[in-house]
Amino acid sequence: MLCLIPIVGGLLTMMGQHDRSEALFYYFRLEDQIPQNHLLRLIEKHISFEFVRERLKDSYSETGRPSIDPELLLRILLIGYLYGITSERKLVEDLRMHLAWRWFTGLGFDQEIPHHSTFSKNRHGRFQESKLFEELFEQIVRQCVDAGLVQGKHLSVDGSFVEANASKESRVPREQLAEVAQLNQTVRQYLVELEQQNPSEEPVHEQKLVSTTDPDSTYATKGGTPARLGYYDNYLVDNHSCVIVGVQATAARMSQETVAAQDMLTRFTQWQGREPESVAADTTYGNGEFLHWLADRPSVSGGSSTNYRKENPYERGQQGSHAALA
Repeated sequence: MLCLIPIVGGLLTMMGQHDRSEALFYYFRLEDQIPQNHLLRLIEKHISFEFVRERLKDSYSETGRPSIDPELLLRILLIGYLYGITSERKLVEDLRMHLAWRWFTGLGFDQEIPHHSTFSKNRHGRFQESKLFEELFEQIVRQCVDAGLVQGKHLSVDGSFVEANASKESRVPREQLAEVAQLNQTVRQYLVELEQQNPSEEPVHEQKLVSTTDPDSTYATKGGTPARLGYYDNYLVDNHSCVIVGVQATAARMSQETVAAQDMLTRFTQWQGREPESVAADTTYGNGEFLHWLADRPSVSGGSSTNYRKENPYERGQQGSHAALA
């Protein structure tokens, strides 16, 4: 057999060349393409989503065409949250090309991906009304507790400022909201929800100027940063495992951080069946109302909680002062 080897400038050229040719059919299993240590494979192994259909069965009619599987929608939304994709349009586009995502959702290449509008309709409808996301979070926390990962003896609480997708230029005087609502669906819905949730008294985070883009957002600052529209995302963390055992969004008001802390501590104590031995927090939580609540709240066994003390911040190797319920 004769073999031609091109020679360039007196040197043998062994450079390969890949021809871009597409086969008509491909034969492979998605299962074989996903690494064993992939995040989604670990989630699939340890987290069960079977509760979704049982939880939502009363939200669907017994007549008509079959709906899109709600578990499929939840899995796709979970991918978006895990990988920081905030746009459903982009989420659907990326899902078409990502093997691991298709494997996790169970969507084959010959199966249609739900339209992007389906996600927002369900997230603001059935999922929100049933508190499906909260139930998934609580289920995972309970599994961590049952597995011994979460001890629940020593906890920390803090809040982070999350900027809203709205600019300060979108704010108008509150008395103009009714007029703006005639043209703006977001503001119209806000006023309806406000009337339903709080018919007799004003919301805690009321401001003279309200964003027409995101009326629920609050104009505030934290940590010396310029004031922005946003919210506080509050967390309760198990110190031993660093597992988040409580989360709650509030208006961006420091007073609301302590309200969220009370709610999260109460819920977690109910899960645990006992009080934590200590709760660490920064000086934002050092107001009298919250300290009295910590000192006076009853324990699960019926007695009163132990005394409140100041904690040396350098015991934790962190800057700033902390407080702890010991």
